[in-house]
Amino acid sequence: MSACPDKELLLHALVDGELDAGNGLALEAHVATCAYAAPQGFLDRLDGALAEAEAPPPSPRRAVRPDTWVMSGAVGALAASLALFAFIPSGVSLQSELVDAQARSLEAQHLVDVQTSDRHTVKPWFNGKIDFAPPVVDLASQGYPLVGGRLERIDGRRVAALVFHRQAHVINLFIWPGDAPPNPAMQQKDGYNLLRWGHAGLVFWAVSDCDAGALSGFQKDFAAATKS
Repeated sequence: MSACPDKELLLHALVDGELDAGNGLALEAHVATCAYAAPQGFLDRLDGALAEAEAPPPSPRRAVRPDTWVMSGAVGALAASLALFAFIPSGVSLQSELVDAQARSLEAQHLVDVQTSDRHTVKPWFNGKIDFAPPVVDLASQGYPLVGGRLERIDGRRVAALVFHRQAHVINLFIWPGDAPPNPAMQQKDGYNLLRWGHAGLVFWAVSDCDAGALSGFQKDFAAATKS
């Protein structure tokens, strides 16, 4: 929900070209200092307005209202401000999103989209659903049998989630393209252990309520099985 609902109405009026130049510039000044969380629908409309504002000026033969270019400038400046705060985290940390995804998968009984311990079935299941190929291995002989996989949305992106068991515990391994240090780093949040590492242009986050030693063992076995 917007922190300033009255300003949200003015933002929509600005994008629709229904706000006068003076109020438009005043609104831009407010946005520059406000932690406004712009809804996606508004951002889509802003993109269209910005495209119009950046269009070449009309022919000199055509009469143009003096405030037209002022409003275009206001929209452009506002877009620059929004571009900055549209990517500011809303207060929910990446770790919180990962823990929430772990808990949600258990509570909703939607642990996997594809349920099998056959890595040759799980790996191609992701084809066409995400734009990268996650490494998939079954670590049953090491005590971490593969359960399957599913899609998740973390930090605004689609990611792969591989699911493993450790006795009575569930390990979710979230994977997406990116850079992270290769050495594993352990964290704790809300009763869960989170272990992050990077390899071959991918970021890995293992999340589980199993003990830290078991999760570290999982990371070592997974890294060894996928080393190339």
